[in-house]
Order: sequence, then C-alpha cells, then structure tokens
Amino acid sequence: MDMPIPSAEILSRRADHIAALKSVVPADRVIEDVIGLRAYECDALTAYRCTPLAVVLPCNTEEVAAVLKLCHDRGIPVVPRGAGTSLAGGSLPTADAVVVGVARLTDVLEVDYDDRIMRIQTGRTNLSVTAAIEEDGWFYAPDPSSQLACAISGNIGMNSGGAHCLKYGVTVNNLLGLRMVLMDGTIIDLGGAHMDAGDIDLLPVVCGAEGQLGIVTEATLRILPKPEGARPVMVAFGSSAVAGACVSDIIQAGIVPVAIEFMDRPCIEACEAFAKAGYPDCEALLIIEVEGSDREIDHQLALIREIAERHNPDEIRESRSADESARIWLGRKSAFGAMGQINDYMCLDGTIPVSELPYVLERIGELSKEYGLGVANVFHAGDGNMHPLILFDANKPGDLERCEAMGADILCLCIEVGGCLTGEHGVGIEKRDLMHAQFNAQDLEAQMIVKDVFDPKWLLNAAKVFPLDASEARRA
Repeated sequence: MDMPIPSAEILSRRADHIAALKSVVPADRVIEDVIGLRAYECDALTAYRCTPLAVVLPCNTEEVAAVLKLCHDRGIPVVPRGAGTSLAGGSLPTADAVVVGVARLTDVLEVDYDDRIMRIQTGRTNLSVTAAIEEDGWFYAPDPSSQLACAISGNIGMNSGGAHCLKYGVTVNNLLGLRMVLMDGTIIDLGGAHMDAGDIDLLPVVCGAEGQLGIVTEATLRILPKPEGARPVMVAFGSSAVAGACVSDIIQAGIVPVAIEFMDRPCIEACEAFAKAGYPDCEALLIIEVEGSDREIDHQLALIREIAERHNPDEIRESRSADESARIWLGRKSAFGAMGQINDYMCLDGTIPVSELPYVLERIGELSKEYGLGVANVFHAGDGNMHPLILFDANKPGDLERCEAMGADILCLCIEVGGCLTGEHGVGIEKRDLMHAQFNAQDLEAQMIVKDVFDPKWLLNAAKVFPLDASEARRA
C-alpha cells in the first residue's frame, strides 16, 4: 500500500523536533534516517508496525531527563523501549512519537553481597545480570524465556516472571528500589537497598505499569546465593488435561518446586526438531525442577513421582547429570524460537487458578477446532501463567483477524475462571480493549487517575494499556 506523502508543514515540524533533540543530547544519540528507524517500528508483536518520528538512545539518566523535558514542553509523545521483546505491542511507536530506548544503559553500578543487592542500569539484559555475579556463587531469580535478549527495564515495565517464578516470585518480588524519570524530566528515587524502605511504597505501582508513569533508568535488585543443587524431572502424559490435573495436585499437596513448566505435543515436536533435546513422544510434558541438598532433592522428587504416578504417566525421566539437566531445559528455553521456525503465531499471556488448568486446556482445544487454527501450549504451569501460541498464516487473508478473535476468547476464558488478562507480557495494544472484560468503569477510572498524577498530559506510551476510547478522551 502506498503511504501518503507528508506535507511540507509536517516535514518542517519533524526537522525542528529532531534539531531540538540534538540540542539536548549528542547528535549520535538520535536516529532519524528511514533505515535506522525501521528497527524500531515494532516489537516482538510484529503484526503491527509504525515508523516513529525519531529514536533517542541516551547514555545516562540525565540525558533521559533532558529528552523527556524537551518532549514534555513540546507536547511530543514518548514511547519507552527496552530491548523490544514485548509480545503485546508495549513498545509499538506512533508516527508522532519519539522512542526513548535504554539500550546504552548497561552498567553494573554496585554489588553488595552482605546486603544481597545489586544496582544496575536498566538497559542491561536479564541474563547478563546473573552473568555478572555467578562466578561468586550468586544469581538473579526472575528468568523470562527471552532472558538472553530482554532488558531489565522491560522486565520492570511488564513485571516479568519466568520458569523459576513459582518459588522466587516475579520481578516485583525481587525489585528493591529504582530511579525513574518522569515525563516532565523530574528524576525520582523509589525504594532503596532493603525491603520496606521509607515513604509510600510505590514500587508495586511502577512495576508492571508498562512505561505509563516514567522511564526507569536504574534498579536495585535482590540477589540470592546459588542453591546447593537443582534437578529437573520430565513427566510425559497422554493428554494435556491429565498433565494439568497433575500440576494442580502437586500444588495442592503443598510442594513448592522451583519450576513447573508445561508443553503440549505441537510445542514438544517443534522443540525437538529445533533443539534435539531428547523429549519423549507424548501429548503433554511437564518439566518439574526442585533444588536444595541431594537429600532434599531426593525427598521432593519422590513426593512428585508419587503424585505423578497416580495420573498414569507415559514416562517419568529424572535427570542424573548436569548435561541431562541442561538438555531438559534446552527445549523449553528454545520453545518460542522453535515455533517461529515452523509457523506464524501469536503468543498469548493469561493467568488462571491452577485448579482450572484441566478445564481451560480442554476448552482451548475446543476453540482451536471452532476457529480452525492450531494451538501450541507452553507455559509456567506452577503459577497458572499460560502462554497459548495460536498458529496462523500471516499471508492468508482473514487469518490474523481470526487469530485475534480466538485470542480474545481465550483471554476472556481466563477471566471467567477467576484469572486475569496478563501474567507477564502486559496489556500493551494487544489487550487494551479487553480491559473492559476484567475491570468495570470505576476500576479503570482509579487506574487512570494514577497516570494523571505521574503524566498529566498523557504523553508517555499513549494509546496503550487502557481502552482506546478512554485514553483518547483523557488526552483530549
């Protein structure tokens, strides 16, 4: 489709904004050419794209503040961006917006093993946080599947979890403090180097706010000593519903593994073809990992084996070496990339009570048949954070629309059984118009009042999270 040619007035205004940006940060921090901007026209929700007005990559908090103040004074919308791994369109730009990325903010600022904290700039990738301290026997617990690429800023924005969140919690449970720049350029510090720092506890408000309130440039994270040992077990089942029932029984028994991951046949086959991890031929697979001393591990796995055997598993395979453990996790960590090699897909993110897993998995199968679209399921089963991958053909007219409609039905199903729209991917643009399904008008108004306080002009990540009609009315 041919795009309309911008008017001379629009081009002049754009040139003026870019010149102003270069007056507050070095010119090499500003991307304005068409080719350079193309890398920022979407995030991992690639079905939607838009070229921004410009991209700025500051190198410190003060530069972020200078850029936001300039944009605030000129009324320019700003889209915060971490590594662009968002699966809900959280960093999708608009044509009139400046993308402010934190990719150059990667320093480790402080490590204090006595107080178990680490202070970093938030452009640092999730995996590199642990990499900086693991030789000393420490680690950072949240581990989303995209941890090789995703930035801590995005983890904070979406309150990301990961495979090990069942035991250690999600980002908000491991975030002690942060430095954030408000839309008018004000720099604020929240929390500190210990739990329950003074003043109002706004960390849970900012963590998961999807860049609606400010841009987080520094974070103080809780770090932990590595466990004495860890061991996963794979359990194969003849159906997804039975695997879901097994998960529910493990949690009800009071056992808290470090992780319980679920994969169904389409995902297992894709991962096996991609990573050759040696997965069994089955309809559903659980990867359950426990940690502690050898004695503790043996005890926990014996209890898990006993529960699993009640569900007539096809196979139970316990790791006996570090290499076997690595191979068990290799397929799961490769799942999204593996699926991407064989099909276009949309990755959903809804959370449900664990007891509802059998019913929800069965209902997703029924919806798959109703819509004529395949589904692969891979998710953090221990805390009910589901990630159905709806398979479609991006080149087939109508397929994307069917995919979106089916996705909406699945997310509404999550709400119906007592869950919610998102666990760690955020709302972004993908689910903004489903917010009415979970929240009434009063609930939404209360949330938007919070944004009013931090960003009165509604310039930060506009048209995200809140239903479009509500956010547009707020900006008017």
